Amino acid sequence: MGGGVTIVEPANFDGCTLVEGCFVGSFVEIQAGAVICARTRVQSHAFICELVTIGADCFVSHGAMFINDSFAGGGPARGDRSRWGHTRIGDRVSIGTNATIMPVTICDDVVVGAGAVVTKDISEPGFYVGNPARLMKKEK
Repeated sequence: MGGGVTIVEPANFDGCTLVEGCFVGSFVEIQAGAVICARTRVQSHAFICELVTIGADCFVSHGAMFINDSFAGGGPARGDRSRWGHTRIGDRVSIGTNATIMPVTICDDVVVGAGAVVTKDISEPGFYVGNPARLMKKEK
């Protein structure tokens, strides 16, 4: 953990990295190998699985879920980590309440709306909503 990290208990951490100035709310789980960069806030009841990196100055709202197993073979990978995908979140990204983030890459300066399901990479800054998430408004 970096300096100035705030953790509201109870929370579950397993070998993750929290860079300086992060805030983690109660009932959050962050699994092994996940990286949360500087000044990012993760609100209560969020789940951040292995193979996720979240950039600096991001906001992850209540109940947001990150998924690393897309069931590509028709069912769970059942421990076959070679079938899990990586997720990379850029800087200054806000992820709304109860959003689901599949193994994707999201560029800088994106807002993901509440309840959105991100199933594909996002390479253009803007506001994304829906299931599957689609660009609603470009960033100015």
